[in-house]
Amino acid sequence: MFEAVEQLVAEHADLERRMADPQLHADPVQAKRVGQRYAELTAVVTTYREWQQAQEDVQAARELEMTDELADLERRIPELAERLQHLLVPRDPADGKDVLLEIKGGEGGEESALFAGDLYRMYSRYAEHRGWRTEILDSTESALGGFKSVTVAVKAKGTPEPGEAPYALLKFEGGVHRVQRVPVTESQGRIHTSAAGVLVMPEAEDVDVEINESDLRIDVYRSSGPGGQSVNTTDSAVRITHVPTGIVASCQNEKSQLQNKEQALRILRSRLLEAAQAAADAEAADARKSQVRTVDRSERIRTYNFPENRISDHRTGFKAYNLDQVMDGALDDVIGSLVEADLADRLAAIDPA
Repeated sequence: MFEAVEQLVAEHADLERRMADPQLHADPVQAKRVGQRYAELTAVVTTYREWQQAQEDVQAARELEMTDELADLERRIPELAERLQHLLVPRDPADGKDVLLEIKGGEGGEESALFAGDLYRMYSRYAEHRGWRTEILDSTESALGGFKSVTVAVKAKGTPEPGEAPYALLKFEGGVHRVQRVPVTESQGRIHTSAAGVLVMPEAEDVDVEINESDLRIDVYRSSGPGGQSVNTTDSAVRITHVPTGIVASCQNEKSQLQNKEQALRILRSRLLEAAQAAADAEAADARKSQVRTVDRSERIRTYNFPENRISDHRTGFKAYNLDQVMDGALDDVIGSLVEADLADRLAAIDPA
């Protein structure tokens, strides 16, 4: 059982030697990748060694007729075996990456923009609870202080444990989020339904996506805010079009044209990576079916019912009546239900029986 783990133990030892080599750290990108793989394998190797030790302890307890300890030791073996099996399930290659979240107001006009702002604050507080950093890359505010659209980067500090990186958890948030509440614009106190869309992309590194300057069309224009009022008096906003794919990214938040160009390229790189992954998913239909995260961005994945203080996820059937806490960043239970469902699907794909 678990014979294949010995190869991972050898790989883990090799990575440990590489991490001790100063030359590796001269290349930050490569050092980060090695560190992520090392962290992933550390969890596997540690659990595997605990499983081996537990078997030895059981054998010793039997030989010494330590009946009081034997039951607890025998119970530990299947628990460790299950944990190791979960760690060995193939993961999404992007699970160790940081994330770009795009939140856009949808149906519902100004109320939808206000809800998009609420979702932004929810994810920001969730990130804060987990010790992640957030950075707004681009945004367009609405007249009442919401967001017509906002793009935010979510970054982990250091090298997260397997399954704990921003993309591994937030990838399940992609889709249409529906809200039911009395809008601030409603004078009669009637409950309205509106929606906002969330797009989740792993943040691409330079080595993930190669972009040729000749494939880019760069336009500059004057930034503007709510009501068309000028944010500044120079043409500092930048829109970049990747001509071969037609994918567009823009940024107007920074004061200089160069800074806006850098941020727009950052967004464009992640959009190109997301498009490449979507194309790969389309070619691997079986793999796509095993994912909880919907590929169809038009699917309504969750409802936020404010009058009942209820949150409902339509993919897993998760329901709770602590919406006020969820909007303050308490997303662990909601996302946890999706992580568990995804793991169950991946285990079933390995062993359909």
